[in-house]
Amino acid sequence: MLQSVSPPAKTIAVVSGKGGVGKSNISTNLSILLGKEEKKVLLFDLDIGMGNIHILLGSHHTYSIMDYIEEKELDIDTIICENVHGISYISGGNGLKNIVEWNESHIERFFEVMEYAVQKYDYIVFDMGAGATKETLEFIMAMDEIIVVTTPEPTSITDAYSMIKYIYLRDHDKPFNLICNRAELKKEGIQTITRLQETVRKFLHKEIVLLGVLPEDSTVRKAVIHQVPLVVGYPSSHMTISLRTMLHQLTGESNQSESKPSGFLKSMRNVFFRR
Repeated sequence: MLQSVSPPAKTIAVVSGKGGVGKSNISTNLSILLGKEEKKVLLFDLDIGMGNIHILLGSHHTYSIMDYIEEKELDIDTIICENVHGISYISGGNGLKNIVEWNESHIERFFEVMEYAVQKYDYIVFDMGAGATKETLEFIMAMDEIIVVTTPEPTSITDAYSMIKYIYLRDHDKPFNLICNRAELKKEGIQTITRLQETVRKFLHKEIVLLGVLPEDSTVRKAVIHQVPLVVGYPSSHMTISLRTMLHQLTGESNQSESKPSGFLKSMRNVFFRR
């Protein structure tokens, strides 16, 4: 097993209350921007059954985390696709939807990967599935940071609040960062996240960090069609510039606690072994 005296990786979950808000695009491009800051980054696709990180990266990898869990002859390095636009990534695999049925051997294999990753990388970004299931919420509870993505649509805002509320009721100290994506006007996006921030403050007595607004940008669709990450194919786009600003705010906030040991592995073990 890899040995290191460096701090464990900072773990970040990118979540949304509903699908179609651009969560995977944000996960992918924030990870690449982190890589450009000379950080070792692992992007982990946990959008069960809907994983598309490899498409957004314009990449393909034969093996997933489930292949490692189920095939004992595989090495950990086999499932990690490295140096794709400066980052590494792991595909989730459809078997993760059956996590409640994992036996002890499956769980131990999973933790071998996690223990390896938190020592090898500076950041692990988890692209979580949309909505709230028991399994995905258990994963989210173990993360150091949570980025919640919404759009100005009322249903998206309502679902984002519901997810924040559920997590908060389980852990009052969990930090939340909020992004409004696909805003036609910046004013509309600011109103959306400010209103959600005020709702959380009023009913949950919790402060959340407003990372900002990402504009509706035609280059996003072009990037997806050409299977090239936005920040790589369109480095001067409005969305790339906005993402870079958000990243600096996020890492600036987290740097204050970067030297503290991450509780990720301990929290993850609690998730599996208290069942």
